[in-house]
Amino acid sequence: PIGELIEHRQVTRLMAATELWFGFDETAKWTVFHSHAFDFTVWELWGSLLYGGRLVVVPYFVSRSSAEFYELVAREGVTVLNQTPSAFAEFMRVDAIEAEALKLRYVIFGGEALDLPTLRPWFERHGDTETVLVNMYGITETTVHVTYRALTHADCNAPGSNIGIPIPDLQVYVLNEMGEPQPVGVPGEMYVGGAGLARGYLNRPELTAERFVQHPFDDSPDARLYRTGDLARYLENGDLEYLGRIDDQVKLRGFRIELGEIESALASHSHVAQATVILTGDTAEERKLVGYVVAQPGSVIDTSVLREHVKGMLPEYMVPAAVIEMDAIPLTPNGKLDRKALPAPEWTRAADAEPSVAP
Repeated sequence: PIGELIEHRQVTRLMAATELWFGFDETAKWTVFHSHAFDFTVWELWGSLLYGGRLVVVPYFVSRSSAEFYELVAREGVTVLNQTPSAFAEFMRVDAIEAEALKLRYVIFGGEALDLPTLRPWFERHGDTETVLVNMYGITETTVHVTYRALTHADCNAPGSNIGIPIPDLQVYVLNEMGEPQPVGVPGEMYVGGAGLARGYLNRPELTAERFVQHPFDDSPDARLYRTGDLARYLENGDLEYLGRIDDQVKLRGFRIELGEIESALASHSHVAQATVILTGDTAEERKLVGYVVAQPGSVIDTSVLREHVKGMLPEYMVPAAVIEMDAIPLTPNGKLDRKALPAPEWTRAADAEPSVAP
C-alpha cells in the first residue's frame, strides 16, 4: 500500500543468496497461499518459477479453511510451505486431528514474530529432520527476507523469537538512539543494508529520506541502511533475537510493556497453542491488558490457572486482567493476526477479572 520500488535484480539475488540453504530445484512443489498484495507471494511465485518447480495456486476460500487447505497440501504433495505463524497454528491444529501423509521439506515462516514454544506439538509428531522449519524475519523494503534460522526441537525450550543470521548479501546492525552499535545482549533498533534494499517509496520523498538513511559505517556515496522500526538484540552465538515493533510497546500505569513478552509467557503453557495480547480502553482508568488464547487439541484451559502461570513468570503489572479462550485467532486476508477482530471483553462477567479490593 505504501508503494515500495523493488527491482527485478533484488528478487533474483534473494534466491541466489539463499540457494545454499535450500537447494530448490524443479522437483519442488510450492503453494501460493497469500494475497498478491503481501510480499510473501514474491518469494512463493519466483521461488517456484525461477527453479522450474510446480506452483499450486490456493483458491481464496480454501485458504480461509484450515481443513481444506491441509487436505490440498497433502493431496498435491506440496514440499515448500510458506506461512505466517498465525496461519500455521491453524494448520497444526488440523494436523493433530487428521495426520495425513505430508511431503513437506520446508515450512518457512515470515510476516509475524514466531513464538518458538508453540511449535512443540509439531516437533513431537514429526521430528525436526524430514521437514525443516525455518524462521525468516523479513521486510518488504529489503525484498521479503532478511535472516535465516533452521529450527530444531530444542529451540522450543528457548524464550523469544530467534530469527538467526542475516542472508549473506545483507547486513543487520542493532543500533541505539544515537546510531551507535549496541553490545551483545542489549536491545536496539534493527537497521538493514545490502543488495536487497528498495529504491524507496513511490512519490514519497520525505518518507524515503526518513526510512532509508545514509550508511554510518560505509563511506560509499550510495550506501544506505533501512530503519526497520523493529527491536532486536544479538545473542552470544551471533544469532539475532526479534523483540517486537518499537511502536508495539505500550504504557500502562507508568510501566513500559512489551506485549510480545506476555504473549510468550501465555504460549509457554502446555495447554496453549496460540496467544495474543492487546491493551484495551481509551482512558488511563479504563486501560487493561487482555489475553486471547487457543487451546491445544484435546486440552482444557482454565483461564485463572493461566493467569497464575503468567504471574509466576512476569511482574504483576504485566499479568492480563482477563484471558479469553477462542476457537481460533482471527486472521487478515494476508494470514496475519487481525487484532481489530478480537472480541471485546465483558468485564462485568469475566470470571478471571481482578476482584475488587476496597480501599
